Amino acid sequence: MTEHHTEEKRNRAVLVGLSANSLPREDNATETSLEELAALLETAGGECVGMILQNRDTPEARTFIGEGKVAETADLVSAQGADLVVFDNELSPSQQRVLTEDIGVQVIDRAGLILDIFAQRARTKEGRLQVELAQYQYLLPRLTGMWGHLVRQTASGGKSPIGTRGPGETQLETDRRHIRRKIAKLTEDLEEVRRIRAVQRDRREKNEVPVVAIVGYTNAGKSTLLNALTDAGIPARNRLFDTLDTTTRTLEISDTCTVLISDTVGFIRKLPHHLVEAFKATLEELAYADLILHVIDASNPEWREQAEVVEKLIRQLGAEATPRIDVFNKSDIYVGDIRPHGEDIVSISAKTGEGLDDLRAMIGKRLDTGFHRVTLSLPYDKGGILDMLYRDAKVESVEYGETIQVVAVCAEKTAGQVKEYVIDGWTPPKEFWED
Repeated sequence: MTEHHTEEKRNRAVLVGLSANSLPREDNATETSLEELAALLETAGGECVGMILQNRDTPEARTFIGEGKVAETADLVSAQGADLVVFDNELSPSQQRVLTEDIGVQVIDRAGLILDIFAQRARTKEGRLQVELAQYQYLLPRLTGMWGHLVRQTASGGKSPIGTRGPGETQLETDRRHIRRKIAKLTEDLEEVRRIRAVQRDRREKNEVPVVAIVGYTNAGKSTLLNALTDAGIPARNRLFDTLDTTTRTLEISDTCTVLISDTVGFIRKLPHHLVEAFKATLEELAYADLILHVIDASNPEWREQAEVVEKLIRQLGAEATPRIDVFNKSDIYVGDIRPHGEDIVSISAKTGEGLDDLRAMIGKRLDTGFHRVTLSLPYDKGGILDMLYRDAKVESVEYGETIQVVAVCAEKTAGQVKEYVIDGWTPPKEFWED
């Protein structure tokens, strides 16, 4: 008996980019950004069969790249048997519609491709809500083009007003209303997510548990780092946007300093605005973190540009004032002569474990805010001190004998108030002995 293996058909795509003098630098396409687009396409399950990079002074209003380049793209699509064209630049809904008609296959832009990847990768309810909201916000202004086939059918190939105002128009308005209702419901659901996160944050602050957020360009090694520090067990594969759903783990820095450390979604050039807005429920955790670890892929020649993309998004999310450590990862394959160095900079390899002790020490230096474990021997007539410790410190054990033996983790100020009862452990500094 012969076994038949059927492979899922992959989209064959031509990638197109425009570099124009009138566009901001970050909006232009380059050979590097097209290579990154090819990696995104691969992540989405497609295959790049050709690239076109156009240079002109300004984008052409109707087709973005000009009639000549559209014809060249159509020829390449036909020659390669492609069924998709992906633009590295953001297209307006009308440009996307015109290009799809002129080239003869589906045309999407970088934002549409990234949204598709996020839709494939979202696993938690929260992640799916955020992606769905971004997709609907992206889709709403593009509905007119999607109903072009109905318009053509009802108009019998012509452009008569009666045909164009027929069932296609009615269905278009129905769909618009439906999508607006969906957007309103998803926004409401995400507000509930933000409310729950705010309650969780309040609880953490009450328990005085510091929070560390890991951020970085996609595929910089954030999940590998979290695994190396905490044995989180997150699948860490060498592909873009492998982690969408936030994972939080406990990390013990010292016997008196424990932190919560969270992995976040990766950033990338030209991340769709809708996506940043939709993911604010997750990303706003950055603004409330006590420390940010900005993971940078030191082995990537473009690391400076990638780091700037992340910096810009950190500012956009209002987290620019949060203390930060720049973590240069993949130092085991770094090709430069001198590794990046300086205050709040550490070189590591999350894969080999190199530099992780230095990173832990840096985190501890930032977040170990003078808490100390002390053992106290309290006379019974000083039982009120125990009430104070329960209120202001973390009481680990209490034993009743000739005296009340207490082991507690407390700040210097609290320890100073019970100085005469410390029988071992930390000795309060001189200023706490003075009245």
